[in-house]
Amino acid sequence: MRLGTWEIIVVLVIVLLVFGPGRITKVASEMGKGIKAFKDGLNEDKSEDEDSKEESEIEEKK
Repeated sequence: MRLGTWEIIVVLVIVLLVFGPGRITKVASEMGKGIKAFKDGLNEDKSEDEDSKEESEIEEKK
């Protein structure tokens, strides 16, 4: 099931009427901060995995 352009516009108008523009911007801002924190956490885990992998390779060579 795909949403067309008009369906998306109708949903956005309903959301705007229910929540109002002030609350939507606040929610969008919080979502952006949450996504950024999630991406930062993923990148941190990747760097930790790479560091531990490099350490194990160094220990294997010894």
